[in-house]
Amino acid sequence: MQTPQQVAHWPEYWMEAANLGIFMMSACLFGTLLEHPDSILNRAIEDPFVRRTLMGAVMGLTAIGIICSPFGRRSGAHMNPAVTLTFFRLGRISGRDPTYYLLFQFLGGVAGVALSRLLIGPPLGHSAVNYVVTMPGPAGIAVAFAAEFAISLLMMLVLLFVSNSSALTRWTPVVGGLMVASYITFEGPISGMSINPARTFGSALIADDWSALWIYFVAPPLGMLLAGQLYLLRRGAHRVFCAKLHHHNSQPCIFRCNYGAIHDSE
Repeated sequence: MQTPQQVAHWPEYWMEAANLGIFMMSACLFGTLLEHPDSILNRAIEDPFVRRTLMGAVMGLTAIGIICSPFGRRSGAHMNPAVTLTFFRLGRISGRDPTYYLLFQFLGGVAGVALSRLLIGPPLGHSAVNYVVTMPGPAGIAVAFAAEFAISLLMMLVLLFVSNSSALTRWTPVVGGLMVASYITFEGPISGMSINPARTFGSALIADDWSALWIYFVAPPLGMLLAGQLYLLRRGAHRVFCAKLHHHNSQPCIFRCNYGAIHDSE
């Protein structure tokens, strides 16, 4: 008989792919609307900072919507190999799940950009949009790496403290969305704001643009894994209750879950 850790959770794997796919479709659509030179929005909004602010707001709302959706509440809405690896390190995801989560996250990232290319057409490939590829800014590769490492560390650390607090856990999707919005607005020009290897790979594959790809495969996992270690040192493994980013719901959970104890912990 298979133990729960040996069972493949196919619905959750496909949901993870769909979650990131939807996120990438939103990024491609609004990236085109805001940055393509023939777009009405681009012509109406000349200031790049204002356009980034709008893009950040849209993507922050997209992230919140996905995390709070039935798919997000069921799968945990990692949408990011670095997040999954961190929860694996923290002991809340095991068996086949980490491997399949990573695989389907990459699948979802590619599928989202590929489907966007079919729906949007040539404008998505325009040099001003370039399939929303993440690229280092003018400050160079070293600064982009440091920035990706820093924002990934901060994102994971904040999410861990919020999601594992009985008073704050229900606000985890909102906190995550606000951080995505602020990162795109303020950090985007430095590194392209990825924090997600699967998100970057999806755009890079469809655009056939592999510039500095290693940054986005190395810095986000390192930053988030360090955040997990810092959380362990500060709060302890017993204060990591589950691997879901939004557990304030009645959806079934496939992880090594102890969420029921969160209200007895403080």
